[in-house]
Parts: sequence; C-alpha cells; structure tokens
Amino acid sequence: MIVAPGSTIGIIGGGQLGRMLAMAAAELGYRCHIFAPDDAPCAAAVAAAHTQAAFDDAEALGQFAAAVDVVTYEFENLPVAPLAALGAKMRPGARSLASAQDRCVEKEFVASVGGRVAPWRTIDGPNDVAAAIAALGLPLVLKSRRFGYDGKGQAWVRDPSEARDAWDAIGAPAGIAEAAIDFLAEFSVVLARTEAGECALWDSPRNTHESGILRRSELPAGDPIERQVGEAQAIARRIADALGHIGVLTVEFFACADGPLVNEIAPRVHNSGHWTIEGAETSQFEQHIRAVCGLPLGSTKRTARQVAMTNLIGDEADDWAAPLAESGTHLHLYGKGEARPGRKMGHVTHLN
Repeated sequence: MIVAPGSTIGIIGGGQLGRMLAMAAAELGYRCHIFAPDDAPCAAAVAAAHTQAAFDDAEALGQFAAAVDVVTYEFENLPVAPLAALGAKMRPGARSLASAQDRCVEKEFVASVGGRVAPWRTIDGPNDVAAAIAALGLPLVLKSRRFGYDGKGQAWVRDPSEARDAWDAIGAPAGIAEAAIDFLAEFSVVLARTEAGECALWDSPRNTHESGILRRSELPAGDPIERQVGEAQAIARRIADALGHIGVLTVEFFACADGPLVNEIAPRVHNSGHWTIEGAETSQFEQHIRAVCGLPLGSTKRTARQVAMTNLIGDEADDWAAPLAESGTHLHLYGKGEARPGRKMGHVTHLN
C-alpha cells in the first residue's frame, strides 16, 4: 500500500514522538491528525487536526480512521483490541503492539526468535517474589508486566526483607522478577522495515541512563558495543521479520561479556534515535513516515564523525539559551507545559 504525499496520516498519541513524526511528515507533504485523550497535547500544536478521545473509544476511533489514510502510533501502552479493529490501515500492526506491551509476552517472543534475555520469573504477589529470589538469587528487579517506562513500575530487591515493599512499590497486579545483569554497556538497535521486508539500520549509540531515564546517546559507541552490534542487528531483524513489522522498531540491548542481551522492544521511534534528526541523512521520524506510507527508505549514513544527544529533563529546559550559543549544537523543545521532575522537555544534539 502506497500512501502518497498530500494524504493524511493518523497518529495515536500526542507526546513528543508524535510531534516529531508530524514535523517529519509535513516536510514530505503529508497532513497529520493526532488522536489523544489530552486537550492540548504537544503533537497537536504541529498537526492539522486533533481528536480528543480515550484510546479505547471505539466510536471516536472509527471516525478517526475514516478521516485518515493510514494510522500509526507513538507509544505502545495502548489497548490492543480497539486498535486491532483498524486492520491494515494501522502500521505497525496490532501484533507488534501486543508483543511489546506485556513483559512476559515480550520475553517469550524474543527467546523464540533466538534472542537472549535475563533470567526471569512471573510474579503475581509477594509470595511469588520469595520464590523468584530462591530461583534467581539476589539482587533482582521487579517490573510491572504492563505500562512501565522510564523506570516507572520497577523496584530493586537486594535483601529478602525488601520483597514486600518492592512488590507494593511496582503498584501492579502482575509483574516479573529479573535477575540483575552484570553488563558492560547499554546500546540500542534502531531499524526501519517496509511491508516488503526491506530493512534499514542506523549506527547503534551507547546509551546512558539515570534513574531509569535515558540521559545521553553517543556515537561512535566504542567497545564492547561495536564488537556486538552485528549480532544485535541480526537479532533485531529477526524480531522485526517475525512481527511483520512496518515502520521503525527499537531493540534495547545490554552488552555483556558473553554477547548482547535483549532488555526490551519498542515498536516505534525511540528516544535513543533522536540523534538521527541532524546526525543521519534520514532521521528515524522521516524513515518511519516513509515506511508506513510505502515510500522508498532513505540513507541512514551518519552525517558527522561524533554525535551526542542529551535529554533535557524537568527544568533543565529553562536554560535553552546556552545550547543555542554553541556551534554544532541543535536544540529541540517539545512545547510541553509544566517542567515536572523526570519529565522529558526537550533534547540537544551535538555534532563534531
């Protein structure tokens, strides 16, 4: 299916990823229509239309789908059944969405295509945490099965006495326990896949997290990441092919002494790919639009020897003047409201 420029792309979700998708789409001649429950999402400020409705509002989704030519989404914590009704008009499809939003399903799926994951156990209550400690040892991390991001819904257990408090802290009716991983570095593979199965991959950045939130992505990634990228890319491609994925897909990895280990999947454009806006010939956002609209994929070649992307979190965005004064620096502010602690308000990319 080819969706020609001049058509309307529906984007489910109104955050910064939807905003940057809409901006990339506009450069290719598309109109965008945002579907989100918020009254003034930051993506709507750069889009042609906005429907304010709950993500599971079947009637509103039907009207939205009728008004657009293709539908995509900017995050995965969405109800699958109502969106599955959009059928082939939604790209990526419902299978990609379902496989990434439940940690148990995700880990079983990754293992089924030959990817390694951390040792883990399902937990449905505090008694299961004790069983997981016996099976996996300490320390371990508890994670909610669903709706976790940026470190939310996670708690560490370093002593058996912490089990109950950790279970209460994740605030979920079901979760998983994961063994702690002795990793050397964190990195991600960001790829785009077309309906025909063509794949394009960007260079993988070294990612640094603080309090569960991505702080910085840097290229070149250096060792040991660069020694493991080939294997990681092969795993990511198998994941994308098995899902029949259309669009950008991101796989986060730990670089370990015995090779790459999959942390999680994001069936969408990703924070660790923001560097591609200035740092690659085709950004992840433009490439996603190309893929979901059936256009040829663009070059992913890096445009600078060194690239670094730093997130602006909370009131850090208030110091917007400083990066504007630096050569080789590009400022992106997301147009959000209150700069709450832990909230991503923008990012800065440095090219050398």
